[in-house]
Amino acid sequence: MSKIDIAKAPLVVGSRYPAPYDEPCKLRENRQLGVAAGLTQFGVNLTRLKPGVWSSQRHWHAKEDEFIHVLEGEVVLVTDKGEETLRAGECAGFKAGSRDGHCLKNMSERDAVILTVGTRDDADWGEYSDIDLKFLPGRYSGGGGYRRKDGSEIR
Repeated sequence: MSKIDIAKAPLVVGSRYPAPYDEPCKLRENRQLGVAAGLTQFGVNLTRLKPGVWSSQRHWHAKEDEFIHVLEGEVVLVTDKGEETLRAGECAGFKAGSRDGHCLKNMSERDAVILTVGTRDDADWGEYSDIDLKFLPGRYSGGGGYRRKDGSEIR
């Protein structure tokens, strides 16, 4: 594989969350560097959060590890322990199966850029800690989707 042209890597803006859960993430930008490199076993994204934008709803994964490294700016990491600021050069990791949900919020006045790396396991599923939502297996094979935590459909 040759050098990745970051500007040509697939760009995904926003999230697939159903309304109204998508609102805080509508302006999140993910450059899919792993996809650009043809990787299938783990994902690598260059995530840009404008001021006020969240990386996701607070969530945890059953089968996927995640790692984040703040490259520019600062974000607030939200977990069950509360909130803590991560600045450029700092990082955090989230082990698969730990039900301590996490998300990043850009509460600063400038953009934040985060390198996000995670397992790509099509059997992965998880829940959102603060809302009645879970995500289903199959995200990488065209399935997946969302349900309420009791399994009922979202209307």
